[in-house]
Amino acid sequence: MVRLTRCLRALVLCLLAAGTPARAATTLKFATLAPPGSTWMNLLEDWAREVDRKSGGRLHIHFYPGGVQGDEPDVLRKIRFGQLQGAVLTGYGIGHIYPPARILELPFLFRDYDEIDQVRHRLLPEFERGFRQHHFELLGWLEVGFVHFFSKKRIDSLDDLKSLRIWLWQGDPLGEAMFRAGGFSPIPLSITEVYTSLQTGLIDTVYCTPLAAIALQWFTQVHYVSRLRMANAIGAIVVSERAFRRLPGDLQALLRETGRAAGERLIQATRRDNEKSLQVLEEEGLEFVLPPETVHTANLERMRDQALDRLMRSGYLPEDLVRRTRALLAEIRAARADNTGGTAHSAR
Repeated sequence: MVRLTRCLRALVLCLLAAGTPARAATTLKFATLAPPGSTWMNLLEDWAREVDRKSGGRLHIHFYPGGVQGDEPDVLRKIRFGQLQGAVLTGYGIGHIYPPARILELPFLFRDYDEIDQVRHRLLPEFERGFRQHHFELLGWLEVGFVHFFSKKRIDSLDDLKSLRIWLWQGDPLGEAMFRAGGFSPIPLSITEVYTSLQTGLIDTVYCTPLAAIALQWFTQVHYVSRLRMANAIGAIVVSERAFRRLPGDLQALLRETGRAAGERLIQATRRDNEKSLQVLEEEGLEFVLPPETVHTANLERMRDQALDRLMRSGYLPEDLVRRTRALLAEIRAARADNTGGTAHSAR
């Protein structure tokens, strides 16, 4: 009798298991401009594997790297149509979702990584709410790194840039405001057109990070790189609100937790590899020009403030956020001066 009872119990369990459908795996499709094999792409693939493992195979992330899904506005359009669910964006793409976050890549505002990190940590909860209000979930914050000028022609002063054919990422209000304030006449192009435009001579100057110049192979078309750094370019891992809300709560939490950690790893790796990339560029024969000490700080700040005024008047950057960011910087610099016994400079 006992044996018969055990057999019946086993039979019932088998029937129940057969009648219960396995929970289907969900695949989220993400697009990025990061080239295959780059620092960014390698770490993003690590993140995808981590999500797959920690979800027990219930959640997969599939990446389309190297801009195969188009420029960032194209990617965002595909997300809104449901063809993609997420993206890894630069500041340009971030500006299409939540422009105020680009205060962190305003040129000539931050002096070093410590200032950037402290301000970012203070503002990030506000940015997360802003993305959510615009129907995206901010999973991780990234950096592309400090931006330099790369040119076919020698640059010894800011005035030299006025005669060059500088690329401008087409449709970028921040870049347009900065170049207009500097008196430059850039040539607007999609990022996917930059390499061939350097080859043909349509443009002779670009701006990007050392790591990006190597990853995108732009460095093969130029001869000079500025030591002057314009801004610390930002990035973000985002997923559409629609795709995020369809996930069960535990997978939402998993995406947030692992995305945040992946972003921190990417920030540290990007900073390290940008420094290494400067050495590689020098070994490749590029000549470094326009050291920061040859450019008057007042000129840079005047150009930045003129651009900032334009961006605030247009509503692209909120005046209140700019004021609070400058107050934070003043606070950080005053605390640093107290700790070192030096004199704090006013916030730029």
